[in-house]
Amino acid sequence: MLTVILTCEHGGNEIPEAYQQNFKNARAVLSSHEGWDIGAYELAKMFAQEYPLFFYANVSRLLIELNRSVGHPNLFSRYTKSLPGAEKELIMINYYHPYRLEVIAAIEQLIASSKDVLHLSVHTFTPKLNGKERKTDIGLLYDPQRGKEKNFSHQWQAVIYQISKQFRVRYNYPYLGKSDGFVTMLRKKFGDKHYSGIELEVNQKYFVEKQQQEISTLLLESFTVALNNFTYEEVR
Repeated sequence: MLTVILTCEHGGNEIPEAYQQNFKNARAVLSSHEGWDIGAYELAKMFAQEYPLFFYANVSRLLIELNRSVGHPNLFSRYTKSLPGAEKELIMINYYHPYRLEVIAAIEQLIASSKDVLHLSVHTFTPKLNGKERKTDIGLLYDPQRGKEKNFSHQWQAVIYQISKQFRVRYNYPYLGKSDGFVTMLRKKFGDKHYSGIELEVNQKYFVEKQQQEISTLLLESFTVALNNFTYEEVR
């Protein structure tokens, strides 16, 4: 039996009171794509109406980047990188580890119950980065070496285009699906027999311009169709 788990690592831009002094001049940055994935929580929440096993984080990625491994140079931002080591460790204890461990525990419980897991990590991306326009609407990120992830992503794209050709869908864009991240860590931990991880990336322009309803509805509808047509056990 295939069970869907939803996560949203960048669902909010909150800064705990103890660290607000570090961000006293960063209100605009916190509200931008640097502070959070604009629209990601709303999109994930829509998916959660159909797939209720949903985990999300409210703290800003500028406090600590939940989608990076311990030791990654971008785990802490320019606002928190200079904090003493003990303070960084406290942030990890309070915000980083609890989020990750909760998701891991849920996956472990499902696998122990003889269920296979399809993990959808929901993100959005800024339309323009470093002056360069990103020319896609939807990104489906997976590890090309993992057949189940690849096949599901291709099926999902096919269903999207069957329903509507309005939006451009690309694989492993604007980031590589095998790059450092939470999903990448989970692949290593659980292997590919019972766990598959897909990262969904949606262009933030639809959320900034308040035009998210059509693309969000399309994504949920197409995901459900692709999931219902997907024979997980046959893919190796």
